[in-house]
Amino acid sequence: MRRYETIYIMRPNIGEDGISGIIDRTNGVIENLGGHIVRQDRWGLKKLAYLIKKETQGFYIYIEYAGVPEAVDEIERLFRIDDNVLKYLTVKLDDVYDAAKDPAPVAEPQEEEVAEAKEETKTAPVEEDSKKDASNE
Repeated sequence: MRRYETIYIMRPNIGEDGISGIIDRTNGVIENLGGHIVRQDRWGLKKLAYLIKKETQGFYIYIEYAGVPEAVDEIERLFRIDDNVLKYLTVKLDDVYDAAKDPAPVAEPQEEEVAEAKEETKTAPVEEDSKKDASNE
């Protein structure tokens, strides 16, 4: 098996059910052909740098997986057929996948942790500004 990563962009107006359906179908292809998902991230809705199929925004999905080249061929064939997939890119990371070398999955920060981090940056004192003011006097 080889290690791959695929990033694909979907239309923003297909809704959560449509997005989940495409993700499940993609993961199903990988797993049915003997591969497995290493990591998957929903990057969310982002503004596109240029128009793609008359869309200004897209929903980004990142998936890292171990699989066979036939799985990549099938995934890309399904992406070409599906009008809801705007663009995709698959990159081969390793020729031979070794699960022992695989780093432990990184847990995504919980919403509470993110809110706390934002709050800390808002309330943190700014010492540099007071030093600049003192030097100007």
